Amino acid sequence: MIYFNKVTKKYNNNTSLEDISFTITPGEFVSIVGHSGAGKTTLTKLILAEESPTDGEVFFESVNIHKLGKKDLTNLRRKMGMVFQDFRLLPNKTAYENIAFAMEAIGRTDKEIREDVTNVLELVGLTDRSLHFPHQLSGGEKQRLAIARAIINQPDVIIADEPTGNLDPVNTNEIVNILKKINDLGTTVILTTHNRSVIDQVRKRVITLENGRITRDDKDGKYMI
Repeated sequence: MIYFNKVTKKYNNNTSLEDISFTITPGEFVSIVGHSGAGKTTLTKLILAEESPTDGEVFFESVNIHKLGKKDLTNLRRKMGMVFQDFRLLPNKTAYENIAFAMEAIGRTDKEIREDVTNVLELVGLTDRSLHFPHQLSGGEKQRLAIARAIINQPDVIIADEPTGNLDPVNTNEIVNILKKINDLGTTVILTTHNRSVIDQVRKRVITLENGRITRDDKDGKYMI
């Protein structure tokens, strides 16, 4: 599904990623781990084609994503859902409206929106918070809402960039369980984190970055930093 072929990314004289290659297959749950500055966020930006590699190639479904035109790139990004550490919710819209907005943007019908938003709110445990605005939600609830928005259009891949970075252990546990549930339903999940307890809870494949290089790729979920 996703393939990095000898990818290097430099910013001026600084190398963020250096000569990395790996493959993520459909339905995998892969954690990208490493200390701050290891290159985790750069890697996710390359998958989303928000950045282009200095050298090497990034493929999604056998297509070099950095050679796509604007229209094709837009279609590609619709196959991906993004979850950020800082939530990035629309402050003047309720929980329901935040999710519905993502469906409206691609022209879904009112009936589809009502049905799907109701189902996804239930999936993330926010049914009783549907009419609340983001400022009325806790940090954990905001992140669950962000996940709901990311999955509402049924993407092939969810990319969660440090989604538990601002959360306490209880909320961290809830977020990880939701991501595991989404993966169990067949969606590929890519999670970046530096939290060892998250890795221990997921117990899936772990790719370790150090100074922009892959130093380990463990299929059994070990985090050795």
